[in-house]
Amino acid sequence: MSAAPLVGYSSSGSEDEAEAGARVRPGTGGCSRGQSPLPSQKLPVPDSVLDMFPGAEERLADDSAKHGGRVRTFPHERGNWATHVYVPYETREEFLDLLDVLLPHAQTYVPRLVRMEAFHLSLSQSVVLRHHWILPFVQALKDRVASFQRFCFTADRVKIYTNQEKTRTFVGLEVTSGHTQFLDLVSEVDRVMEEFDLTTFYQDPSFHISLAWCVGDARLQLEGQCLRELQEIVGEFEDSEMVLRAHAEQIRCKSGNKFFSMPLK
Repeated sequence: MSAAPLVGYSSSGSEDEAEAGARVRPGTGGCSRGQSPLPSQKLPVPDSVLDMFPGAEERLADDSAKHGGRVRTFPHERGNWATHVYVPYETREEFLDLLDVLLPHAQTYVPRLVRMEAFHLSLSQSVVLRHHWILPFVQALKDRVASFQRFCFTADRVKIYTNQEKTRTFVGLEVTSGHTQFLDLVSEVDRVMEEFDLTTFYQDPSFHISLAWCVGDARLQLEGQCLRELQEIVGEFEDSEMVLRAHAEQIRCKSGNKFFSMPLK
């Protein structure tokens, strides 16, 4: 008598096969064998319904003529908010008097220069935040700078700047005292940026107050002779040392059209 092969069979194997054969296969629509599936008819969605649900990433038309010819560094998309952290600079009458002398002189070299509407010292690059991250981002900033003391600084060195894309040029006043305190603030702002996976500030920042700007790269016209003459105007301006000395009393965050202030101690 021959030995039985050492192979085990499941007692329920045939039942499993029957159940598998009875299952409806994907894509058959539950039709039994021999029947043709009904043709799939997909009705078009009315435009009125589509208009109710615009794409979350829909891009909006961006006309540079509407904002002085400036070109965005990143495209505007619905739900994305351009965000910037800075120290506001509160102007005094004497500062504006100085600007009334500086700007016309600079315009003899670059007539298209335009005076800034507001003045500040940047602590971050312009970054993009999704709308639902704005409040958590601001709260993180508040927590980071809560213990910082107010401090004095001086910005009295004329310097010419461009943005990274070289599409805009700025005439500014660089900080000559208070640099260390600004670096400490940037260090904390950078930590928040890293938490939200955003771009941190420049490695070797030049803290400054932008006074005027123009479209394009105008460094060739403004640096050299013009820059020296502007610095002479600052140096000879009455009480310029006091005029250009200021207090950093708060940090501000602008996200889209929203402003958030964080007072220093």
